[in-house]
Amino acid sequence: MEVKRVNETNIHDLVKADAIIFGSPTYFGEMSGRMKAFIDESEKVHGKLKGKIGAAFTSSGGTASGAETTLLSIVHAMLIHGMIVQGRFDDKHYGATAVEAPDNEDVQSCKDLGRRVTELATRLST
Repeated sequence: MEVKRVNETNIHDLVKADAIIFGSPTYFGEMSGRMKAFIDESEKVHGKLKGKIGAAFTSSGGTASGAETTLLSIVHAMLIHGMIVQGRFDDKHYGATAVEAPDNEDVQSCKDLGRRVTELATRLST
């Protein structure tokens, strides 16, 4: 497992990864400009991410400030790449979220997302 900031990675890292979890703060109901630019650049590897497991997380400034639309914009990009998106049936369906600074429950939600992505990637690779 590797954790990288968007400015520390490149699109070829996406091709090498077994699974990808994108995260971004919520800005005006959308992902950050840096993340959007990175995803836009990923069109250069279009077709090479198909079948990879993906998921998303975000943090926002309030409860009704666009976290779900941010997650969906990330998920849309993954679907366009042909990725398999790990959702959740019981809560926070589109990905992990935090309001302002993450508390223990938010951190646990992110860890749970990582575990579920790992389990799915492992199950599909056998």
